[in-house]
Amino acid sequence: MSDLFDWDKDYSLEELLQSVVAIKELPNKLAKLMNGLKEEDFTKTYREGGWNVRRIIHHLADSHMNGFIRTKHIIHQDQSEIQLYDQDAWGSSEDGDFHQEASFMILLGLHQRWSLLLLECLKKPEKYLPLSIKMPGKELPVSLGQIIALYAWHGEHHLMQIAQAVADD
Repeated sequence: MSDLFDWDKDYSLEELLQSVVAIKELPNKLAKLMNGLKEEDFTKTYREGGWNVRRIIHHLADSHMNGFIRTKHIIHQDQSEIQLYDQDAWGSSEDGDFHQEASFMILLGLHQRWSLLLLECLKKPEKYLPLSIKMPGKELPVSLGQIIALYAWHGEHHLMQIAQAVADD
């Protein structure tokens, strides 16, 4: 898996369905990674200066809530410009040291609802896949397909970081 998301790729319907499955399965994969971890494992980092496991879990909740909202914007407000959020500021905020259980529960419910919504959209690809939003900092509009692929990639990217952090002893 690449460290950078490919914004220029055109995703097939099959690839998008696989991405929706990845979005749906993220909480289950995260639960497997978290199973058996000791409290001190949540303070481990995957690299020097990187977020610890606990902050990655909070970041996933923050980011994927934004992804769900972006999905809703695309479906209902085509071409409207959305507000970005500063993931570094959010990642270093005061709640970053809170217990990770609440963020895991957010991911559990959010991913169930989000994946079902995405599956409904993919039943009518001609209607939904051409829809897009304007994101500040992006020259071209971002399509629903790109959002689906991005957040599937994003979840897997951070699962790998968590696995790396807890494997390094």
